Amino acid sequence: MTGTEAGISAFELPARLAAKADPALIAEDERHFAALSACLAATVTELTDRLADLRRSPGGVGREAMDRDAEIHRVSARLGTLSRFGLDLCLGRVVAADADEPLWIGRLGLTDGTGRRLLVDWRSPAAAPFFAATHAAPAGLASRRRCRWRNGRVGDYWDEVFTAADGLTANAALDDQSAFIASLAGNRSTRMRDVLSTITADQDAVIRADSRGALVVDGGPGTGKTVVALHRAAHLLYSDPRLGHRRGGVLFVGPHEPYLAYVSDVLPSLGEEGVLTCTLRDLVREGADAVPEPDPEVARLKSSAALVGAIERAVGIYEEPPQEGTAVAADWGDLWVSPADWAEAFDAPDPGTPHNEAREQIWDELADLLLDRVEEEVPPEAFRRALRADRELAGVLHRAWPLVEAADLVGDLWTVPAYLRLCAPWLDRDEVRRLQREDAGAWTVPDLPLLDAARQRLGDPGAARRARRYEAAVADQRERTDAVIADIIAADPDGEGAVTMLRGEDLRDTLVDIASLPTADPDRAAGTFAHVVVDEAQELTDAEWQMLLLRCPSRSFTVVGDRAQSRAGFTESWTQRLERVGLRQPRLASLTINYRTPQEVMAEAEPVIRAVLPDANVPTSVRSGGVPVRRGAAADLESVLATWPADHEGATACVIGAPSFPDTPRVRSLSPELAKGLEFDLVVLVEPEAFGAGVTGAVDRYVAMTRVTRQLVVLTGARGG
Repeated sequence: MTGTEAGISAFELPARLAAKADPALIAEDERHFAALSACLAATVTELTDRLADLRRSPGGVGREAMDRDAEIHRVSARLGTLSRFGLDLCLGRVVAADADEPLWIGRLGLTDGTGRRLLVDWRSPAAAPFFAATHAAPAGLASRRRCRWRNGRVGDYWDEVFTAADGLTANAALDDQSAFIASLAGNRSTRMRDVLSTITADQDAVIRADSRGALVVDGGPGTGKTVVALHRAAHLLYSDPRLGHRRGGVLFVGPHEPYLAYVSDVLPSLGEEGVLTCTLRDLVREGADAVPEPDPEVARLKSSAALVGAIERAVGIYEEPPQEGTAVAADWGDLWVSPADWAEAFDAPDPGTPHNEAREQIWDELADLLLDRVEEEVPPEAFRRALRADRELAGVLHRAWPLVEAADLVGDLWTVPAYLRLCAPWLDRDEVRRLQREDAGAWTVPDLPLLDAARQRLGDPGAARRARRYEAAVADQRERTDAVIADIIAADPDGEGAVTMLRGEDLRDTLVDIASLPTADPDRAAGTFAHVVVDEAQELTDAEWQMLLLRCPSRSFTVVGDRAQSRAGFTESWTQRLERVGLRQPRLASLTINYRTPQEVMAEAEPVIRAVLPDANVPTSVRSGGVPVRRGAAADLESVLATWPADHEGATACVIGAPSFPDTPRVRSLSPELAKGLEFDLVVLVEPEAFGAGVTGAVDRYVAMTRVTRQLVVLTGARGG
């Protein structure tokens, strides 16, 4: 039972906000929350019963089973969101300049039994003014109220009035700071906190942009790029029918595992659990064990899209038809497969068919060619089985079109120089030599795009074998089912009634137990997606971009990043980079306001990056933390953190530059690279000059400094023992 149901106020305002508890300000909200509470209880009961009915219903087969599973997923997701949030589904309300009644905005839409709309989904067009309105462009609003919830009750709220009407001003709780700026003072945690109610107008405009082509979201530290990326994924699933269930879906790619853990709660809090979130490593099975490439020149060579393109040549070598004929001794007479027959069979696979799966089409074409030359009547399946049993014919085909594993193909490039020269003739001898290694399977991170391209081009070597086992299992089940049906029909002397239905082919098909048949577990990350969101995109190499382009034929992308945070340097424009890798005419949206990093910190971080990138897009910080950057000796690290957690309850800290410093629940020790995309109340930077020289070192220092929301401590000098 909620507080509203028990007759308790939905507001729990601290004493310092007693003026906001005036009934003249919150009575209307109390009435609405009471109605919302009753509606939530009824809806949860209804959905719980619906879910129970769905789970008790027969599973069915084919499309019927898929529809049932999809409905179970939809109902479970909605029930989970309602149960998780309760009244705090409500973000706030707006009053239009030409309306008297407020419009309440929620994480999802909710209508009571009478048809009264209690909440409008935040992603709907009607809710857009809640986020888009500013005093310069009020979007047709007279006023807006945003709520902050704590333990299911309103702990604070903020009013903004966009017109000069006296009544509105009299019935509003106005603050010196906006809801968004006020929220920045709160403690960070190990996961990104909920920010939906405080999305700003510039961020919302990007979130609601359509999905056509590639949209670049360029912004410096603290501008909310990650917030935009996550909320845009949820908005597109809601607003674009091309991205929904069974229409491709959305892939969200983050830079590293700490980042994914940090943002893991955001999409579920928005009611979206269908987005696949991963890192580039997760797209390839070898990614979990791949290590950084120690040789920068090898990494550079492997980062090119041209070397990824060499995979096509590497596979093509295994697709050359035999140049000599082959004799086939069959029960129906001797047959001859000429070189022209081989060439025709090798041309049979449909364009785009993976190499390993195409071999079945070659067998089929070869069987059709030869069957036409047999004079007597031969069952086609029996003829095909006889051909496959011919060891000489199978051997010739296997040598000319072998089943190939992706790891073997890429490994051969790094261990057989002649093979690499043949597949990548533009490489000179020194480059070929440099790319060679003794252990073919000692995978490094730059190998992953080539492994991915090879796996996509080759396909699954076991797919054909499983398909034959599947077809054999279906045939076996149908044979046994037909025998049972024949016995039942024979036992019906009249041949009438329900028994005659068993003669129907459709009914016989439904009696096949699809669930018991052998299938492979689908690799969801290998499939295609209708839209891809990639954060920290400035770090992707040309080769890594090919991994994502393979998964999104529509070229519908949200590209999120900051050129100034590229560790490898980013001298091109976004348009130049993306058009070069294959994304034509990208649109550009810039975020220029830093809501996170205090002005005191940005004043010291900006010169660091401008020293190496004078044209860096350094955002303007809008708030002062009131705390100067503190400096000290590296030997003081333990003392800096000795009392800080106790003095700042619930806050988080990060030590950057001291890899041996132990993690605690509220203090992380990370490298600059793994801190990217995260934020902490306190950042302690240890020996920042040791991060390196040039662009990489400057970017690492800039990124590390701008992870902070409250205080930055910079420690230099040798650490004590």
